[in-house]
Amino acid sequence: MARIAGVDLPRRKRVEIGLTYIYGIGRISSQQILKKVGIDLDTKTDDLTESDINEIRKVIDREYKVEGELRSSVSMSIKRLMDLGCYRGLRHRRSLPVRGQRTSTNARTRKGPRRTAVKKKAATRKT
Repeated sequence: MARIAGVDLPRRKRVEIGLTYIYGIGRISSQQILKKVGIDLDTKTDDLTESDINEIRKVIDREYKVEGELRSSVSMSIKRLMDLGCYRGLRHRRSLPVRGQRTSTNARTRKGPRRTAVKKKAATRKT
């Protein structure tokens, strides 16, 4: 099983798809990596040799920010916005949509499940 950037690539899948399991690498990036290394896109991950895996590793280490390094830089960018107190930072802080989407309806992914207000019954007095 091929292990690149701390991620086990899935068996019996095309290398082009297998590389997308690495955080920070999508279809286009994986195609560019394989083109630089000179590996056919239709090759299965099981058929990769050690030298092919090492070449892919070298290209990814040299040219791409992936996994932990990318996650930390994204979280630092969000933290910077929150510290600045700009509009986007405030939206992140309140867990609301950041890019101008409506919130009166929708936005459930960001806001979480609905919390309905609980109405208290008015106490009736017996006299």
